[in-house]
Amino acid sequence: MTQQTVYIKAEQCSVVTNKKVFLEDVVTIYGSDKKLVKELSNEVLMVVTEEKKKKYIFSILKIIELLQKQHPNLTVTNLGETDLIVEYIPPSKKNMVLEWIKTIFVCLAVFFGGAFAIMTFNEDVSTTKVFDLFYELVMGNPATGGSILEISYSIGIPIGIIVFFNHFSKIKINSDPTPLQVQLRLYEQDENTAIIKNASREKKTIDVN
Repeated sequence: MTQQTVYIKAEQCSVVTNKKVFLEDVVTIYGSDKKLVKELSNEVLMVVTEEKKKKYIFSILKIIELLQKQHPNLTVTNLGETDLIVEYIPPSKKNMVLEWIKTIFVCLAVFFGGAFAIMTFNEDVSTTKVFDLFYELVMGNPATGGSILEISYSIGIPIGIIVFFNHFSKIKINSDPTPLQVQLRLYEQDENTAIIKNASREKKTIDVN
């Protein structure tokens, strides 16, 4: 039998939405025999039995075992991760009404936020003065103490920070990653490493028998 060689490369974490997970969903396979590569890519890695979101940790040896099970003379060279995470996320339908509500809310927040930023800049970043002027303009009399504006501002600041650091936008001025995206990728990498290490210590890694 002719000795065949294939190269595989796996990312640290792969997200799947189908319960039947194929090798091509989690690893890239390359070889000179295109027919063999296609056949290997269509091998079933696992079938998810649960309905909820869950992460499965695989050793690359398990994938090599699966590849060589059908082709015993196959030489597999790994060029990627030695342990990988397969995250299953159940498919869900998009609620267009909710999506439009979110879009309108973001537009209003950007509009009023931009207006507030311009006003505070013109008043030498005096937030209190802007609130007092706005209150007098709307109510007709000067503010005598704390108002709903100050309360809303105090609540909105922490909420805005939380939303900002968990928000991902597909619209960018250029293709360069923002500092926030860099930090999030570093956090994701650390999180994946921790998950893999914990699974290894708890003997929950899907490995060769």
